[in-house]
Amino acid sequence: MLRRGQDLAEQVAPVDPETRSQWQVTRVRLASTLAALAAETSGPIAALDGLAEVRRMVEDLADPLVKEEMRGNVEHNRGLLLLNAGLIEDAVTVFDSALEHHERRLAIGDPTPALVEPMVKSLWSRGTAHTRLGSIGQARQDLARAVAVATEHGLSDRAADAAHALAVLELRRGDVPAALRRFETSERSFRERGLDMPVLLGLDRAQALMAAGLADEAGSQLDGVLPVLRAAHGVTRYLGNVELYRAAAAYMTGDLDLARTMASSARQRMRRWGCETCVANATLIGLRVDTARALRSGRVPRSVPRRALEFADALPAPRLAEQAALARMLAVRLEIRRGDVDAAERVLDRVPRPGRLTPIDHRMLRRLCRAELAVARGDRTAALAEIRAGLTDLDHVRDRMGGLELLSGTALHGRELTELAVRLVLDGGDARRLFSWLERTRAQTYRYEPLARPDQPELAERIAEVRSLTQSIHQAEHEGHPTAALRARHAESLREANRLGWHAGRWGRPRPVARLAEVAARLGERALVSFASSEDELVAVVVVGSDVRLARLGSAERAAESARMLNADLNALAPDHLPEPLARVMAVSAHKQADRLDAQLIQPLTGLVGDRELVIVPTGALYAVPWGVLPTLRGRPTAVAPSATAWLAADRAASRAPGRTVLARGPGLPAAVGEIDGLGAHYTTAALLSDEGASVASVLEALDGAEVAHLAAHGVHEPENALFSRLELADGPLYAHEVAGLAHPPRQVVLAACELALNRIRPGDEPLGFASALLAVGSQVVVAPLSRVGDRACAAAMDDYHRRLAAGARPAVALADAIAVDPLRRPFVCLGSG
Repeated sequence: MLRRGQDLAEQVAPVDPETRSQWQVTRVRLASTLAALAAETSGPIAALDGLAEVRRMVEDLADPLVKEEMRGNVEHNRGLLLLNAGLIEDAVTVFDSALEHHERRLAIGDPTPALVEPMVKSLWSRGTAHTRLGSIGQARQDLARAVAVATEHGLSDRAADAAHALAVLELRRGDVPAALRRFETSERSFRERGLDMPVLLGLDRAQALMAAGLADEAGSQLDGVLPVLRAAHGVTRYLGNVELYRAAAAYMTGDLDLARTMASSARQRMRRWGCETCVANATLIGLRVDTARALRSGRVPRSVPRRALEFADALPAPRLAEQAALARMLAVRLEIRRGDVDAAERVLDRVPRPGRLTPIDHRMLRRLCRAELAVARGDRTAALAEIRAGLTDLDHVRDRMGGLELLSGTALHGRELTELAVRLVLDGGDARRLFSWLERTRAQTYRYEPLARPDQPELAERIAEVRSLTQSIHQAEHEGHPTAALRARHAESLREANRLGWHAGRWGRPRPVARLAEVAARLGERALVSFASSEDELVAVVVVGSDVRLARLGSAERAAESARMLNADLNALAPDHLPEPLARVMAVSAHKQADRLDAQLIQPLTGLVGDRELVIVPTGALYAVPWGVLPTLRGRPTAVAPSATAWLAADRAASRAPGRTVLARGPGLPAAVGEIDGLGAHYTTAALLSDEGASVASVLEALDGAEVAHLAAHGVHEPENALFSRLELADGPLYAHEVAGLAHPPRQVVLAACELALNRIRPGDEPLGFASALLAVGSQVVVAPLSRVGDRACAAAMDDYHRRLAAGARPAVALADAIAVDPLRRPFVCLGSG
């Protein structure tokens, strides 16, 4: 159609000056748009050649105002082409030129929206380029100005576009919650005007969700984008990118069929587009699917590792060396499973040592290959040394970036190293050694001393630059663009961040792993039970004084199934007005599951622990067990902790002057549950926050430095990534992420009327949720239900608990007494020190 337009324009060639000026502008617009489309059909070089001709056409324009306007527009398009070709610094220079032309044009006449819009687009595009270069401050300045100018002149669409780019900036600098909020704001802006959400907004938001570990939500987001793109016969590159990310999300959630289908389609589209790196990345997802299936089944046909090796050998080096290394490591694991250890060793020798910017999941996979190879050779000592070194690598990433930045793929390889270590040590039957390895491998997030967010603006800016540049390098590699300039900027920013002191970040220095002797001494008359599993075997390490024993407890899956069924029964039993016949049936079923768990998990340990108070470190599905419901533990003070190291840190936490008691009520609660005035009567003084006073900002401010905080609010547990679990307050949700910003988190927190004691158990037995986030940032005790609780039962339990707590009882003791009144209807747990 554009070429037809050009043909028609050439047929007219008017002589009248005014008409000729309009004709020249039309020819420029047609040629400029055609050049942009050439980027999608013939590649960026052809498009740049087309724009060079357009620039010559612009110089023939007679009207100086029109010429200045067209110069700005063409320079803007040229900048976009350079940006998409990976020539980011060149693109910034061209956007500078475009903005100069726009500014000169606006200085001459009235700034109408039609004239302002091109400048907004160039600011937005230059801000995007600065984002990819890691120039966070300059990017934020350009994008904020774009939003302000667009809003001032009524360009709401362009303001939403620039807000979207600001969200991408937040994602690049590692602030996923801020990015998601900005994405939501931008989406809302489009919805309010009845407009379809832009494809790139959907893709970028999906990337943010995946960075947060919300692969299911990311998949849903992409599932909404794909039909729109296909129906509109979308640009091949965009559609291929969406399918590639959908494949990655499916792989993360274990949907291997969908991962393969999407990766195959993305590979075909990217091959047509001509992006060799994109094709390689899509092929790798298919190979990962094949590897996962083969390892899971235990049957590895020779064709599977051969295909991975042929793919690796065909990739051009050094540009796609990283993809080749990953394919060879998949082949190593497959050869080991086939029993061809010599072949596996030969392939592993071809995998280079990782560099500074090698993704952590690739480094973990290499360690896993080396450890599995050592096991196959019968050298368990060497295998454990490799695992230890791999976990040290993982610690290094956590130490610098914080545990929250680890993506699901990274954690996956850390989990497999951990599982291998536990299996090797468990085979030896040494309880003390198993305790040490469990502490070394589980719940590492809780090993860090909590700190407030960086208070050095310059350091925070440098850290954001390093994070953004790292992502830009991987994006450039993915798109097949040069990375030398980006790597140089990354190295400089990293040096500057180190100079300023990287560790002034969100987490402080890591605490050492708790030693057995320290834990035993701190327990006193209490006993610690640390559960673990290897494949389907469930065990417990029991520490009582100086005595450490290993108890084998049968099937891990059987215990997990009983825990799930118990929770289902307790949820069904929760409503206040349940018909009596149904209540009796559900109570019988719940008692049956509680008895089963008690018989498998607790009764075999009674000869070791007696009637001592317990500290329980669960594993996997056992985090969902409301321990006070089990018959043997009825009325027994029990604290639950993510690790012995975390429990020790909470129990040893430095004392401080007693703080205030805070009682907050969110909107929409039943009267019984929301009755905080009655609870306040148990305390001499208490700050009560309700109605509009219970805003996110007010509650966060009140929580900071509090002794006891009781939060009665509707809560939503996000099972895919529980750090996005939330409490509904007067003006919106309070996310678990946000409690990490508290300088002095409350010593004790009670979460009533919700299930926010639930956790997402990440690889490495990393329990993450609203309650556990509070523990991670320094709260010593969190009390919350693990299942639904009826309104009256909740109110009665909380009244009993606070009465005993105010009278001086320790939290674990006060809660045990409150639960014992009616265990099945009060499924609360005491997390932390107890």
